[in-house]
Amino acid sequence: MSNFVKAAQHATAAMRSVFPPTPLLRNDYLSDRFGADIWLKREDLSPVRSYKIRGAFNAMRKRLQSMPDQRHFVCASAGNHAQGVAFACRHFGVQGTVFMPVTTPQQKIMKTRSFGGDQITIRLVGDIFDQSLAAAKAYCAQESAYFLSPFDDEDVIEGQASVAVEISAQLEHAPDIVILPVGGGGLSAGVTRFLAESRASTKVRYVEPLGGTSLLAALRAGKPVTLDRLDSFVDGASVARIGEQTFDHLRHVASDEVLIAPENRICITMLEMLNVEGIVLEPAGALAIDVLPDLAGEIAGKTVICLTSGGNFDFERLPEVKERAMRHMGTKKYLMLRLPQRPGALRDFLEMLGPEDDIARFEYLKKTARNFGTVLIGIETVRPENFIDLFQRMDDAGFTYSDITDDEVIAGFVI
Repeated sequence: MSNFVKAAQHATAAMRSVFPPTPLLRNDYLSDRFGADIWLKREDLSPVRSYKIRGAFNAMRKRLQSMPDQRHFVCASAGNHAQGVAFACRHFGVQGTVFMPVTTPQQKIMKTRSFGGDQITIRLVGDIFDQSLAAAKAYCAQESAYFLSPFDDEDVIEGQASVAVEISAQLEHAPDIVILPVGGGGLSAGVTRFLAESRASTKVRYVEPLGGTSLLAALRAGKPVTLDRLDSFVDGASVARIGEQTFDHLRHVASDEVLIAPENRICITMLEMLNVEGIVLEPAGALAIDVLPDLAGEIAGKTVICLTSGGNFDFERLPEVKERAMRHMGTKKYLMLRLPQRPGALRDFLEMLGPEDDIARFEYLKKTARNFGTVLIGIETVRPENFIDLFQRMDDAGFTYSDITDDEVIAGFVI
């Protein structure tokens, strides 16, 4: 047994004084759908509703063991690591300063405050995580505090490996495949190393959001690189640069073992798990489940574990999630319609709609000429093929229109 495996097991045992193992539950709905034995490792049911409590607790525990006089910890987080640090600060009775992006959902900010109480101070800095991270490190140097990395720290990686320790104890046999979400790489590094050094035959598949493929970029470059663009929708996994130490544990991963989940498709998965299974997942927490269709041929007949990494979802974002899901499914579109300025023109257009079509938005943008005006129209329908029939009827009637649903530039201004 390797030293890392022993250390991960010891860390897991220490956590039992704070919280019980998170459930490993077979999901009948997904198992039937994909013809596999699919289990969910429910990190969304931890005390802070994400796995981040593991790494934060372990790193703080070990720091206090080696330096009992350390009384101030600093971290940067989009929310989940912040809550883990806040929880640990309160448990150990130390002070914490938490840097979070300004764009962090209010639900995560409030939960961080509730977990840390008087032990923590929250500072909102930067639009994305990497800006908060730079500010946190600068502050840490000024205050002689200890920086507790969200992922790029061996003690954090060791703590996240406790997920694999629990899976090994909860499942009667080694799973065939484990699917892990990837942000900065702490979880995937810890679980991957534990499985490898415990000689498990389990395959690992990694999932990144389309707007934050830092692991894939690093694998292609042979080293961590900083992404030019970052989509922060999957805030729990949107990291512009994977950690140096975490990548050391993952550099052997083949590029085809990394799957990409489009943000709008993730929204469909979130709604499906909420409506069908009653499971609340944040975008990052849905990553592992979202790629199951991409792996359908590989997982059939296999035992598969999907790690649902977090459930800190702000329900104020639900309308956005529903909107993005419908756009991805093709059941909602936005059109720029050139409407004649004559009596009955609007009625003529409305008569084009089918029995399953509904107008969700109607707005005159401008009058482009004396006889025409530009209208923004949002249309929802039940089946995506309904738009084929609608567009054919509009073409036959001579209406001039543009589908701007997937035009990021135009849609960003008017939708």
